[in-house]
Amino acid sequence: MKPKTTNYISIECLSRSANEAFVRGAVACFAAQLDPTLEELGDIKTAVSEAVTNAIVHAYPDALGRIVVKARVLEETVLEITVRDWGRGIADVDRAREPLYTTGGEERSGMGFTIMESFMDNLTVHSAQGKGTRVTMRRRIRPRRAIR
Repeated sequence: MKPKTTNYISIECLSRSANEAFVRGAVACFAAQLDPTLEELGDIKTAVSEAVTNAIVHAYPDALGRIVVKARVLEETVLEITVRDWGRGIADVDRAREPLYTTGGEERSGMGFTIMESFMDNLTVHSAQGKGTRVTMRRRIRPRRAIR
């Protein structure tokens, strides 16, 4: 059965570097309703930053394009974040998910997907050349006990 969405947001922006910080902050503010720890919030912000930066750098290397970021709160306090672009796509998703693999030149580390995967509970990547990429990440936020 598909998990029920209890709240959601959607943000659309151009693939400008300046928009990465805004999207990261907006998703963090949205996630705050789940009362994450500072560590959980930092992990979420880092994963979002990596996904949006990948779209900016790799999907649209020579032009501006459209990026849509959606965040949903699902039952069981699960945060789901989807980053979608309509750029050039990934030729080999499995290869792109390997640590240190990059198509972005010497200044790129090739660790984006590895970082996203390590900070989130689940990561899926769907891509088609010439049609774009959709990255979906999920993280369960553990309810905290009340301090007495």
